[in-house]
Amino acid sequence: MNHLRRIATATLLTLVGSVPAFAGYCGADGYDCCPTEAAAPCDDYQVAKSCCAPKYKIVKETVWDKQVQTCCKTVHDYVTCKVPYTYTKNEYKTCYRDECYTVRVPCYKTCYRTETYRQCVPCYKTCYKTVVQKIRKPCYKTCYRDVCYTVRKPCYKTCYRDVCYTIRKPVYRTCYKTVCCTTYKTKTKTCYRDVCYTVCKPVHYTKCVDVCTGYWKTITEEVPCCDPCCRKKGLFGILPINHEEGCDTGCETDCCDVKCCPPKTMTCCRRVWCPRVEKRKVSCVRYETKVCKKRVPYTVCCQVPCTVTKKVPYTVCSYCEQVVRRRVPYTVCTWKVQTCRKRVPYTVCSYTEHCVCKKVPYTVCTYKTRCCTRKVPYTTCTYRCEVRHRKVPYTVCKPVCCTGYRTVTKCVPRTVKYNVTKCVPRTVCRKVPCCDPCEACCDPCCEKRGLLERIFH
Repeated sequence: MNHLRRIATATLLTLVGSVPAFAGYCGADGYDCCPTEAAAPCDDYQVAKSCCAPKYKIVKETVWDKQVQTCCKTVHDYVTCKVPYTYTKNEYKTCYRDECYTVRVPCYKTCYRTETYRQCVPCYKTCYKTVVQKIRKPCYKTCYRDVCYTVRKPCYKTCYRDVCYTIRKPVYRTCYKTVCCTTYKTKTKTCYRDVCYTVCKPVHYTKCVDVCTGYWKTITEEVPCCDPCCRKKGLFGILPINHEEGCDTGCETDCCDVKCCPPKTMTCCRRVWCPRVEKRKVSCVRYETKVCKKRVPYTVCCQVPCTVTKKVPYTVCSYCEQVVRRRVPYTVCTWKVQTCRKRVPYTVCSYTEHCVCKKVPYTVCTYKTRCCTRKVPYTTCTYRCEVRHRKVPYTVCKPVCCTGYRTVTKCVPRTVKYNVTKCVPRTVCRKVPCCDPCEACCDPCCEKRGLLERIFH
């Protein structure tokens, strides 16, 4: 076996020295498929190497690398500051001046006058009459009867049983989270506008007015006092005349004939109202309006948003289960039947009739005429002039210069740096094997066989 190995090694060295092969492959690869020009012996080793070695070409590829770049941007911040300004404010002062004016004060006086009138007075008389009435009077009698009834009496017994139940006890934990919220600050600004207002000024004057007045006048007239049926006619109506007294006209009989009792007249006085129109002076007041202007301040409010960060607490609740055992009482009820007896009362009603006499009152009314005198009040009004004093207010306006402050928001720019990740292209060159037309080994039909394979096969 060792002998065979020695023979193979010697043969290999011989072939390596005689065959012009590429030293990098140690003669392990064959060149049977190569062209004749490539397999021909050559004195220059570099020419044989460049002719028979594999070919490579350089390929450019674009690779994207991530690169972090620092950029700058401008951010505007809003800053508030107080700026003084001058404005004019009106100060109003109320003053008073004395003014005289004349008023007409009425003076009232109450007077009385005598007046005669007739009055018809009723005369009431109470009389009685006897009335017989039947009355039914109830008679009540109480009786008793025996009643049997059944009673069910409950018998209660308390027992106990064990009950297991699960309770969940809450466990509270307070946590905090940061919340950004937007709040609004109120920005006020004072402006002025012109306002028109009306002032009413009284003006006194006198005018003549027609006043409807009058007076009472007493007149005398003849009126009939008796009609053919012998009845009196009074001032307040027709009154019946008793025939026992006879007529007022001198009739000797009680007849009601026109020939017997001719109509008579009587003299009657009555008051008549006589109207008249008088001219009277009346004090009047009219108001004259005057339009004035004044500057009125008003405030304009606007809301400025601002972002505020605050911690808001919130509660996290978790439950812990626990098994608890307790004794629960329950009641067992049994019924016991018992018969009882009782006496129940009841009422029996019967009626008895009897007669009752009673007196019933009734009223009889008669009228009587009489003459009366009364005093009637009336009022007399006179006017007297009176001078009075009063203080009239008036307003004095004085402008005053004042200094105020208002809040102004300014925009201040500032530069902020931030990082940006970008993909930057980069060109990479690498070698890629390619098939040369002079190489027949690139043909897939060509089979490469090495030296050792040819030796041992």
